[in-house]
Amino acid sequence: MTQAQHVVGRVVRTDAKVCHVAIDDRVVQCVPRGKLFEFRGEQKNPVAVGDFVRVDPSSTPAGLEEVLPRRNRLGRTASSHDPREQVLVANVDQLLIVSAIEKPKFSSNRTDRILSAAFWYEVPATIVLNKIDLDLHDSARAIAETYSKIGVGVLATSVTTGVGIDALRACLKDKVSALYGASGVGKSSLLNALQPGLKLKIGKISKFWDGGKHTTSYSQLHALEFGGWVADTPGIRTFRLHQADQAALRGMFPEFARYQGACRFPDCSHDHEPGCAVFDAVERGDIASSRFASYVDMLDELRSARVPDEDPSAQALDESE
Repeated sequence: MTQAQHVVGRVVRTDAKVCHVAIDDRVVQCVPRGKLFEFRGEQKNPVAVGDFVRVDPSSTPAGLEEVLPRRNRLGRTASSHDPREQVLVANVDQLLIVSAIEKPKFSSNRTDRILSAAFWYEVPATIVLNKIDLDLHDSARAIAETYSKIGVGVLATSVTTGVGIDALRACLKDKVSALYGASGVGKSSLLNALQPGLKLKIGKISKFWDGGKHTTSYSQLHALEFGGWVADTPGIRTFRLHQADQAALRGMFPEFARYQGACRFPDCSHDHEPGCAVFDAVERGDIASSRFASYVDMLDELRSARVPDEDPSAQALDESE
């Protein structure tokens, strides 16, 4: 079959050897051709959820022949043993970083890691602060203030009370969105509240670790009845930036830009050098200390090429590795 006779579809799920591709009003299981794996370069997976692909429907099963150029992607280093890039989702309009205010407790470090990746891949991001009904100490206000200063919006939601569900629906409407966050923060519960017909599996919170048990072990793109698509990505214990250096990392913290031109040294790492204007801004409270702590942790990781420590509020194993 010639390329002109191939059909174009969107990948909505990838399994070990099969890709589920939405073509018109049906989903077809397709087998990626071997040539796709021969030229994948630094990427672990040649096909990702959200990819537009050319499919040969004449074979049984249908053959996935080509991945069309991506307008963007969200990826990470595959694992501590595999330095290649694992593309989690492609061709998205926005990333929604879902965190819980409690159970599991909000983690600045985990949120900042994923937000840094959004800046790195140039994907617009919003933080969804879920389980707001458990906010007994008004923590959400301070969190929202921290991130609004760097131009990142925060939506407060609760499936239990219904707070923020309409605002989240409006945020998702007619867009291709990716939801990302640790297990147990309530991604599946939110999607079920938005569209009950999805009937996504909801996990129980481990009483011992107060962390989530994995209910999603692969990314999957769901069509929304009110318009748009949303990818529910697997809960992942640690997020490692792929091929980022120290200079790039500084650019992933946009609040530094206002001050770093006043540093004594033009290549200041904002870590140990004297006359660091960024550090002075942290001392004055102009830059959030939680954000600076995340930056230093990621900087130390890049310097030593170490595997980041496990976030104590995300104890579940990474099923995607």
